[in-house]
Amino acid sequence: MSRRVYPWHTPRMQLLTRPPALLPGDTIGVCTPSFPAHVAFRAKYLHGIAELERVGFRVVEGSLTKRATAQGARSGTPRERADEINALFADPGVRAIVCTIGGSNSSSLVPYLDFATVRANPKIFCGFSDITSLHLAFMRHAGLSTFYGPAVMPSFGEWPAALPEMVDSFLDATMRHLSGPRDLVAPTRWSRHMRDARTDAWRSEERRWEPDAGWRTVLPGVAEGPALVCNLNTLRSNAGTKEMPDFTGAILFIEEMTSSPTQAERAFRHLAALGAFERIAGLVWGRVEAWSDEGCPIPVEELLLEAIRSELGRDPSFPIATDFDCCHTVPMLTIAEGVRTQLDTRDGRVRVTLLEPAVTAV
Repeated sequence: MSRRVYPWHTPRMQLLTRPPALLPGDTIGVCTPSFPAHVAFRAKYLHGIAELERVGFRVVEGSLTKRATAQGARSGTPRERADEINALFADPGVRAIVCTIGGSNSSSLVPYLDFATVRANPKIFCGFSDITSLHLAFMRHAGLSTFYGPAVMPSFGEWPAALPEMVDSFLDATMRHLSGPRDLVAPTRWSRHMRDARTDAWRSEERRWEPDAGWRTVLPGVAEGPALVCNLNTLRSNAGTKEMPDFTGAILFIEEMTSSPTQAERAFRHLAALGAFERIAGLVWGRVEAWSDEGCPIPVEELLLEAIRSELGRDPSFPIATDFDCCHTVPMLTIAEGVRTQLDTRDGRVRVTLLEPAVTAV
């Protein structure tokens, strides 16, 4: 039985600042770093804002988001999108920032972000998918622990109401968990049903659900280390940049919106070439929303093990789990970057324990 326990001195991640916890009635600012979903899917976006308010928060739109502008697949120029985020961090009345959605080009903001202002005003910053580029940038340049979690349009915009499992996980991470360890709980149901927001299908079609049998063990073991939660495609696009994270001792959570055996094999091989599997303490693969098997009989877990063996020249000695729920499928769990985490895949079950809070008590 393998056990990897790394001292809590992983470079950079040890110094991450935990933002203050949210309180009921606090103000959440909304930013749009990439795709202008608030323009393309206006009704669903407004519903997401209403759901954030129903949960108990006041909501203000960032300057760019409020203008509801679009430049094709982006909401504005890189500087305009960065300025919106900079202003929300500088605003003392805003206690947290939640992204509208992901997209494809959040990384272009990085040169224009005011990391000194972010460092001086730590607050909850939440989003997923392409927002990975901003998570990596805030960790590296501002020392801020950010939250891989729900976005306004795809998550809080769920019809007829934001899913209670998602809301509870978000509130646990940002408000309720203030001391001691906390086990993440696998939802009892999950869905990859894409209801088209370009039409009325997102609210006229009833969501199709599948029973959640829980997270699955690929290799047994137990490990501890800081959580590093990333969209795999976006993580790989940061290779060669200053924002590429140090994998040493991390519990690496990776997920994709769309994938197939061909895409997964290439992505896993790239991670191997980057030396990730030599340095991580544990690995978690999230559910894929749009998976095409391409007629390939080889399961994704075997493709993952192939890539790891190719790098290490042997079987991995760290625990590996799959079918995790911090990803593009729903409901989505929330995990803070750098939070000290234990991954336990012994005895044919998977337990993910956050060993410390992600926020500081107010």
